[in-house]
Amino acid sequence: MLASEQKNNFYLIHFLTLRKIVGLLGIVLPIVLVLGSIFLFHCDQVETSISNYYHTNMGNVFVGIICAFSVFLFAYKGPQKIDGIMGNIAGTFGAIAAICPTTIKDDICLPNGMVPASHPNLIGIIHLISAALFFLTLAYFSLFLFTKTSGIITAQKLRRNKVYKVCGYVMIGCILLLIPYFAFPSMKPQFNSYKYVFVLETLALWAFGFSWLTKGEAILKDK
Repeated sequence: MLASEQKNNFYLIHFLTLRKIVGLLGIVLPIVLVLGSIFLFHCDQVETSISNYYHTNMGNVFVGIICAFSVFLFAYKGPQKIDGIMGNIAGTFGAIAAICPTTIKDDICLPNGMVPASHPNLIGIIHLISAALFFLTLAYFSLFLFTKTSGIITAQKLRRNKVYKVCGYVMIGCILLLIPYFAFPSMKPQFNSYKYVFVLETLALWAFGFSWLTKGEAILKDK
């Protein structure tokens, strides 16, 4: 095998593996937070949002996984320069969302005697904006980068493109559906009773994870 071919194969394995890791993290994040809170810390409730887990016993896990997202996205270069640029942008928004916790306005599951840390509303706003931009950047990956091809468009590639588009639109749709939650504060108790924010965030994360697993050739791989 030529040296150039060996080099290309190395990078092929490299970014395919990163895609799988990033996708898997997106899928397991809400599952790990909920199950860890219930079975390790005997919490009998699901928080109203994934971000609220920052203030619980699973806070270190939440921050750790979000930071892992950012690290892998910073490391991700992809086949074109734009992939690396968007990876850096997504990694930046993810890191900001991790270090700027959401503002606590709901009852959360805390161990006895523990009081949630108080943060200025500005920090919560930065977290919210960063999280939204994080998902929008990932939706851009699905809709505009993952659908590209530099070779023959196979039947499997056409199927993968449908997956990318569905996942991208699901992420955007989840962000849009969150607008009423913040636009109508008086309705928040009703929304929270159905875990509205948590469900939408989970759907967005699973769409993102499924898209990256598909791009990493864990799903619908060409024969």
